[in-house]
Amino acid sequence: MDYNLFRTLPEIPNPKYIVFSDFDETYFPHQLTAERKSQIQALEQTIVEKSRVSGLLFGLVTGSDIEAVLEKMKRGGFQYLPHFIASDLGTEIHYFNKLKQGEIDEEWLSRFDNDNYHPDKIKEIVDLLASKNIALDSQSQMGASKYKSNYYYFCKNKEDDQLNLNHIRQVASDFKISININQCNPLAGDPENAYDIDFIPLGTGKDEIVRYILAKFKIDRQNAIAFGDSGNDLKMLQAVKFGYLLENATSEAKNGHGRLTVGSYSEGILNTIKELVV
Repeated sequence: MDYNLFRTLPEIPNPKYIVFSDFDETYFPHQLTAERKSQIQALEQTIVEKSRVSGLLFGLVTGSDIEAVLEKMKRGGFQYLPHFIASDLGTEIHYFNKLKQGEIDEEWLSRFDNDNYHPDKIKEIVDLLASKNIALDSQSQMGASKYKSNYYYFCKNKEDDQLNLNHIRQVASDFKISININQCNPLAGDPENAYDIDFIPLGTGKDEIVRYILAKFKIDRQNAIAFGDSGNDLKMLQAVKFGYLLENATSEAKNGHGRLTVGSYSEGILNTIKELVV
């Protein structure tokens, strides 16, 4: 992807505020309409203004890989790259400014236990679960990622699903692998009646990204805002002072978090930023 297709946000030497946003079905609506594209442009202009005037740092924290994010941004008519993108469920961080487009945060990568997270171990987990009649289907459309392995668990019935998901969590814990489980959202291209099962290294994930970035840029948690739409965003929302689900969030997410934006997608993000970033 050519980063030059996009403009860069103003550089912020000493940021005061920060916004962490999920991407799919939060910053990027999969069902694009003329109205939603107009709202995207309005949100981007506000982010530019608040960056310049109020010291706002803006970043995306997503389960997708960076190429998929940039391709969707192009399709959605986005004009500006964020200050950073934490992709693959927070296992990689890329920064964007006029001098360094897509610079990888090597300090973040150095925190991973590379000896503990490798494909053979994930295969061992999946095979062990299969022997217990708990099938995980590989999400081959997600592509290869060094530090993230994606699977689907297809629902059976409520009682069995609860037992099976708990067993998946326990096995991952036994293998010292972090796991993200959340109900699939068909609006984001996922299948019906399934759960996302994502294996990632210990010490990674959306909430860990929040803590790392806040410390790196010396930003007060009281000035941190986060937006999401699904169950895998809840820990991120709880890691900041102002964590919001969008109006269009899944019912699963709303059952676990009560603070909602006024408006869906870009409209909800825009309304909240205008209220909180002064």
